[in-house]
Amino acid sequence: MEVAIMRSSSVSRTTSETSVEVTLDLDAGESPAVKTGCGFLDHMLVSMAVHGGFSLQVRASGDIQVDYHHLVEDVGISLGDAFLDCLGTKEGMSRFGSALIPMDESLCMVAIDLSGRPCLVLDGLPPLRRVGDFDVDLVPEFLKAFADHAAMTLHARFLPFGNAHHALEAMFKGMGVALRQASALDPRIRGVRSTKGRL
Repeated sequence: MEVAIMRSSSVSRTTSETSVEVTLDLDAGESPAVKTGCGFLDHMLVSMAVHGGFSLQVRASGDIQVDYHHLVEDVGISLGDAFLDCLGTKEGMSRFGSALIPMDESLCMVAIDLSGRPCLVLDGLPPLRRVGDFDVDLVPEFLKAFADHAAMTLHARFLPFGNAHHALEAMFKGMGVALRQASALDPRIRGVRSTKGRL
């Protein structure tokens, strides 16, 4: 009789600038609930969770009267910590995932390797500086914090794009799809998927 593997995590992070709580379950697939005080970030995280098929709850607050920088970065850190915790030993895990996601006129390619080696490569970030009150320059800050703390290699490349909202939403949806593929368990894999025998 196989024992079910619990791939869930709860992470809390409190600093003098922010307070973040993340609850993540890679296999539950429940409707996400995200409230950070930054509406655009909420929308992106919900999109990622829905297309990733995982349950995500985020509650965060911070010094947004300054700007969203500390909040966005600390949410990325906490979400990365939760993903890494959920992955456990990574035994039986597919490891790689990729997606090519359109949203109207915009197209984004995302590729992920849950390798244990943090790396972010971001190419072609839309030049528009703001989407509503959200500073597009915060996207690399979020992605770097997320990739570093999840210990993953993350590539995102924007291909044709027009509307910055569409381009960024295509990227977050692509991250969800790629994460779902990469974290999927495959009964054919013995141990971890690596020629080194470890990740």
